[in-house]
Amino acid sequence: MTFEDKVRAKSEVGEVCKLSDEPGQLDETLRDFRLSVHAWSEAVYGQPRTVTEPSQRRMWRLVVGWALGCLLVVGGLSGGVYKQHQSQEIAKVAAARTAEQQRLAAQQNARLEEEDLLAKVDHVVSREVPSAMEPLAQLMAGDEIQ
Repeated sequence: MTFEDKVRAKSEVGEVCKLSDEPGQLDETLRDFRLSVHAWSEAVYGQPRTVTEPSQRRMWRLVVGWALGCLLVVGGLSGGVYKQHQSQEIAKVAAARTAEQQRLAAQQNARLEEEDLLAKVDHVVSREVPSAMEPLAQLMAGDEIQ
């Protein structure tokens, strides 16, 4: 029995229901209606199914969900890598600053040592008499005072 035959049988059942007022025919009409509904259901369930729009939407939602999830993971990982890189750069800057301070301190210490050495040389050179003649110079300075 084809689908068109079943639909035709269903329309005939409807016409019979209108024409008959007897209770026996009502049971027969209901039975025929039930058979036609079952036939229609079998015909519909027997048809090949295609991918419907909601299934495609569900597939796209799944794809978009995975893409966003992957994007979130990549963003989290790249944020961690960036923080690690940033802390390394800060450590490099701090090390460079410390090295510069130590270099400046060493230069200043060298300058102070040079100044001390020059002061000693200046003191030694600035004497009026050599150190070997100093006792004689003190005696002479003592004679002038008297």
